Amino acid sequence: MTTDEICTVPFSAASLDARAVAAAQAIPAHLVEAKGHGHAGTAMALAPLSHVLFSRILRHSPTHPDWPTRDRFVLSAGHASLLLYTQLFFTGYGLTLADLAASRSLGSKTPGHPEIHHTVGVEMSTGPLGQGVASTVGMAIAALHEQAVFTPDSPILEHTIWALAGDGCLQEGVSAEASSLAGTLGLDNLVVIWDDNGITIDADTSSTFSEDVRARYASYGWRVLEIDDATDLDGIEAVLREATDRTGKPTLVAVKTVIGSPSTKFGGTPAARSGGFGKDELALIKETLGYTPDARLEDLVDDKLLHHTRAAVTRGAALHAEWELNYAAWAADHAEAAQHWTSFRSIATDPSLLSGVPTGEPGDTIATRKTNGAVIAALHENVRLWGGSADLSGSTNVTVPGEPFSARNPAGEFIRFGIREHAMAAILSGIALHGPWRPFGSTYLVFSDYMRPSIRLAALMGLGVIYVFTHDSVAVGEDGPTHQPVEQIASLRTVPGLDVVRPADSVEVVAVWQRILTTKDRPVALVLSRQDLPVLPSNSTTADGTRAGGYVRWQSGAGNDLALIATGSEVSLAIQAACTLEAEGIAARVVSMPCVEWFSNQDQNYRENILPTSLTARVAIEASRGDAWYRWAGSAGRVVSIDEFGESGSGAEIMRLRGIHLDGILEAAREVLGA
Repeated sequence: MTTDEICTVPFSAASLDARAVAAAQAIPAHLVEAKGHGHAGTAMALAPLSHVLFSRILRHSPTHPDWPTRDRFVLSAGHASLLLYTQLFFTGYGLTLADLAASRSLGSKTPGHPEIHHTVGVEMSTGPLGQGVASTVGMAIAALHEQAVFTPDSPILEHTIWALAGDGCLQEGVSAEASSLAGTLGLDNLVVIWDDNGITIDADTSSTFSEDVRARYASYGWRVLEIDDATDLDGIEAVLREATDRTGKPTLVAVKTVIGSPSTKFGGTPAARSGGFGKDELALIKETLGYTPDARLEDLVDDKLLHHTRAAVTRGAALHAEWELNYAAWAADHAEAAQHWTSFRSIATDPSLLSGVPTGEPGDTIATRKTNGAVIAALHENVRLWGGSADLSGSTNVTVPGEPFSARNPAGEFIRFGIREHAMAAILSGIALHGPWRPFGSTYLVFSDYMRPSIRLAALMGLGVIYVFTHDSVAVGEDGPTHQPVEQIASLRTVPGLDVVRPADSVEVVAVWQRILTTKDRPVALVLSRQDLPVLPSNSTTADGTRAGGYVRWQSGAGNDLALIATGSEVSLAIQAACTLEAEGIAARVVSMPCVEWFSNQDQNYRENILPTSLTARVAIEASRGDAWYRWAGSAGRVVSIDEFGESGSGAEIMRLRGIHLDGILEAAREVLGA
């Protein structure tokens, strides 16, 4: 039957559903073949499920995409972006066929992998497999916590978090870490749909993925449901509706599909995952789906079909209107709670909350991790800052009073992530994406390596996640080189959009937090000392200079002979060196640069005032890899850094052994002055 003939037949709703599925299969097949690249196979195989999910199950409103209690859907298998874009097109999120045709093109609304803030209806940037699964655990935690804190006796804020994952997602360790925690926490508002197609890029999964996934998830404490027929729309609907029942457990829905279906040549093979099927096979696919072999993209959809699928707009508007009525009725009876919820979502955390945090007096010695702990304790009462650690809260000083989040206590004051650094980072992203919390997570700096993929994704998405990293250098000492970070600070600074902050003392800790609290669209890595550091002399400009990312903390005279640039524990060493040189008639300035990113973004006049171009005698000092410091030290300057692993011994011994000591700084200073 030709497209024209299809369009003239008075179809029932069931047949229109069948046509919607056929179009959702034909569109990705057509587009990928036309482009010669992309991923059609998963989008084709899951077209029946995605149609049911978006048209019948999801609690969403295309005209109210930011509805706070909407269901969230995350395509963890982000390479199948055409699946999501096709449904956003069909259900009225503003995409057009031209947008679909422009997929994977520069400047299009439909990039190769879904990107948040780029395409309306996309809840998270995905592509690195497993990240979506892990971050939906964070969304589910945030949703349950929000309900427990603000409406404990009402379901008014209740909604479901959905993820669509493939075999690759469930092979990645981050999904296993997060799924284990989700089961422990009883996140019964979380549904992960697993596309069990048994295919990856290289081969079928039997050679690398032979475990019983269903049994694994059951052992995590999940409920496991099955969709036996991936083409039975009513059967799919029944299982997905069952998945939304609250049972005290998260739900895994396993659906056995044939990737690339209905292609007979490529269906069920690795070749279906990427790239086009060829003109001849595409023609056969279109014929199988009821189209003419040469059907163009615009022939695959007509007004009658769009009218049917865009009923999702009416359905969503009705769901939203119903919620608004229910919320108004609830708010009328709970005015104080309603005001608390609405104001909490809209009012930023007040930096003045930190005015009472003790910073000590010059001459005192306080580890920056301890002052940071006092900041977190002060902000805890504000509730907006919420998080925990990877089993290190006492050591990283992020302990707050109260009980942990759990199935029994979703209003818990903090989260125990367990020894799951990567999952913690991905979960923090999910909490930030969901809101309204400002999430933080903590571990030792050296273990930031376990978290890097999720940190990078948070920076790419512009999420206000706070990573609290302590034990910031080889001064960790006796735990030895496995626990002594060397390259981590420099490595983190290479992540675009991530602010890496290493304060010199307790005064700077409070000041950087005042800036962090007012910056919501960038993640920040706080790098803090285990060892006590001296509280340095400060004045009325210290806090502003800290928040600018770099400033003159101390200077002799005009400070125009030498600049000593340092961060963290090395700032006090730099001041000692400057004092020694002052006795030799050298006018030095000590520039504390707690955040290179912040300083780099200051205007040229400010930067010139702190580091005049004419001042070429410069020494940068940091107990970390030093290559990038030549940007600030200049070609005539020197960098005192650590560029090899540490040893096992006391922190002071290892710092001296690796060249971070007063004599080493003086030697470098005299060299540049002599030159």
